[in-house]
Amino acid sequence: MATTADIKNGLCIEMNGDLFSVVEFLHVKPGKGNTFVRTKLKSYTTGKTLEHSFLAGTSIKTVRIERRPYTFLYKDDSGYTFMHAEDFEQITIQEELINAPQFLKEGQAVEMIVNADTEMPLSCELPPFVEMTITYTEPGVKGNTATNAQKDATVETGAKIRVPLFIETGEKIKVDTRTSSYSERVK
Repeated sequence: MATTADIKNGLCIEMNGDLFSVVEFLHVKPGKGNTFVRTKLKSYTTGKTLEHSFLAGTSIKTVRIERRPYTFLYKDDSGYTFMHAEDFEQITIQEELINAPQFLKEGQAVEMIVNADTEMPLSCELPPFVEMTITYTEPGVKGNTATNAQKDATVETGAKIRVPLFIETGEKIKVDTRTSSYSERVK
């Protein structure tokens, strides 16, 4: 058992039957009264954040989580199937656990966050930037570049994003998976 003195960013704790990750924390020592720790916690199951205060010295139950390398194989009716990069074990998870499922393509390397005690996957994170090929976009209109004008484009996975007017069909671009936005051309 850990105490509030062990709280740090990224620590995974179990509280009220749910798993939470500590997003931020602050030790507070008021002039009167007991010392406490104010935290902002993010739920692994719902994705919601909440604020919670612990009295100093309170016991908390920590959960050991691991980040493991996986490769995306395919999607079917049962969910998304991934293969562990080292022992080739396959797991299938649901779309809700993936941070940007619209940018997954076969062979894509991802990082799976797994509860080490129960071997249950908690979430799946794509790299911050992925390379995509534009499969369709309208041709850019010459002379229409006075502002940061953008147009719709479809990438190879079928996702739609906004790109600058100079991007053409068939070009490779980098997409930010955190914001689902265009980043730059790939040379």
